[in-house]
Amino acid sequence: MSDNHQNPTAISRRALVAGLAAAPFAAQAAAPADGGGLGTAEAPISIRMAANDAFAKLWQTVLVPEFNKSFPNIKVTIDGQTYSEQLTKSLLDLTGATPTYDVICTDDPWTPQLAQTGALLDLKKDAAAWTDPGFDWADFNPAPLAASEWKGVQYGVPLRSNMLLMFYNRTHYKKAGLPEPTPKLTWAEFMAQAPKLVQDVKGEGKVNAWAIDTYFARDQLTPTIWQAILNAHGGKLLDDKGKAAFNTPVGVATLQIFVDLLKYAPPGAKAHVFNEELQAFRQGQLAAMFMWGSVFRGTAIDPATTTLKPDEVGVQVMPAGSAGPGTHRGIWSGVISKKTPHPRAAWALLQWMSSKEGERFASSQVGSFPARRSTLSNKPKDDWQIPVFATLQQSYDVAQKGQMWRPRLAKSDAVQQVLADEVARATSGEISPADALKNAAARIDKLRL
Repeated sequence: MSDNHQNPTAISRRALVAGLAAAPFAAQAAAPADGGGLGTAEAPISIRMAANDAFAKLWQTVLVPEFNKSFPNIKVTIDGQTYSEQLTKSLLDLTGATPTYDVICTDDPWTPQLAQTGALLDLKKDAAAWTDPGFDWADFNPAPLAASEWKGVQYGVPLRSNMLLMFYNRTHYKKAGLPEPTPKLTWAEFMAQAPKLVQDVKGEGKVNAWAIDTYFARDQLTPTIWQAILNAHGGKLLDDKGKAAFNTPVGVATLQIFVDLLKYAPPGAKAHVFNEELQAFRQGQLAAMFMWGSVFRGTAIDPATTTLKPDEVGVQVMPAGSAGPGTHRGIWSGVISKKTPHPRAAWALLQWMSSKEGERFASSQVGSFPARRSTLSNKPKDDWQIPVFATLQQSYDVAQKGQMWRPRLAKSDAVQQVLADEVARATSGEISPADALKNAAARIDKLRL
C-alpha cells in the first residue's frame, strides 16, 4: 500500500473507471504458443512493467539486477505511477490497441476490474507450459494469493504482500507504566490505556508524544482502519447479494471507536494520512500507529529514514474485538497483458519475483513481505525479520478467517470512494458516525453491485 491523495481529476477518474467496468471488452488474442522466448545475447527481449511509484524505483535498482543474474537476456523497465492514477491508466493500457505494458502491478481490490476486460493471462492455464516445476502454487498463503484471483481464475501472483498492523514504541509504553501490547489486547483495553500514552517523553514539561495516529483524512485507504475494527467485532461491509451490511449497531459503534482515536492523536491529525502518521512515529512522537507492515524496515531498521532503534519498535496484529484480532489485506500482485508479444519473459519475471528465492531476496534487500508459507516458517536472513514474519503469518490467518479485505467487485473502486467520502466526514466531525454509515449504505446500494 502506498499514499494516495485526492486530486482534481478524481471525478473524471471515477466516471472513467465506472464506464470501463460496466462494459467488458472482448477477449484478446491468445498468447504466442512458444511464449515469445526468453531472449538471447544476440537478440535480447525488452519488457515493461507499470508499478506504484512508492516502490518502482527500488525494484528497478535492486530487484531487476538480481533477476538478470538468472535471466540476462530480458531487459526490464519498471515505470512508477501515482496511486490515484494507476487503476485508470492500467484499464486504458489493457484495452488500448497498442498497450505499453507487458506486466502490471495491481492493488488488492483492482483484480475484478482488470480481469473483466478480458485482457489478462490466466497464469495457471496460459502460462502452464512455462512454469517451473518447483514454483509450488500450494506454498502460497491463501489470503495473499486470492488477491489476484477472480471467478476461479488466477490472474496474478503476490509481489509485495502487505497487511495492516499495529506498530508500537516500547519506550513510550514503558514510560507510561503500561505492558507492551500483545495479540490479546482488545479495543476496550487500548482505548482505556490511550490517555496514559499522551505524555511528556522528553522531560519538557509539556505533551510531546501521543497515543496513536493513522489515516484520518479523506483517502481511499482511510476506511480500511475502520473496517479492521468492524471485522474484529464480527461485522462486514457487504452481504452475499452485494448490499451494504455495515449500517448496523456494530458498524456505528466501531466507527465511533475510530473517530474517538482522534482524542489521543497529535494536533491536526484530522488531516493525516500515510506520510503524516509514518513520520510522526519515526520521529518518536507516537506510542502506536496503525500502518501497513511493509514500512517496518524503514521504521525500525534503516537509520537513514528513522530516529528509532530496532529494539524500540514492536509490531503485531491490530487489537481484538468480539470476533478476534483485526487486520486488513493489501497485496500488490503482478498480472500479464494478453497483448504482450513476450508472455514467457513476462512470466519469467513474475515467477522469479514471487518464487521462494525471489521472496527471500526481496524481503531482505527491499523489505518486501513474503506470501509463501515456507518463507515465513524458515529462519530469515536477518534477525529483525523473525518477529515480523511471525506477525505476518498470524495476520494472513486472521484475514483469511474474517475475510478482512476490501470489496471483491467489478465496482470495488466506486465502493471504496463512497466509504472514503463518508468515513472522512465522520472523522472530521461534519456528521455523526450513524449518519455517515446511513449515507454510505444508501449510496452503495444505488451502485447496483
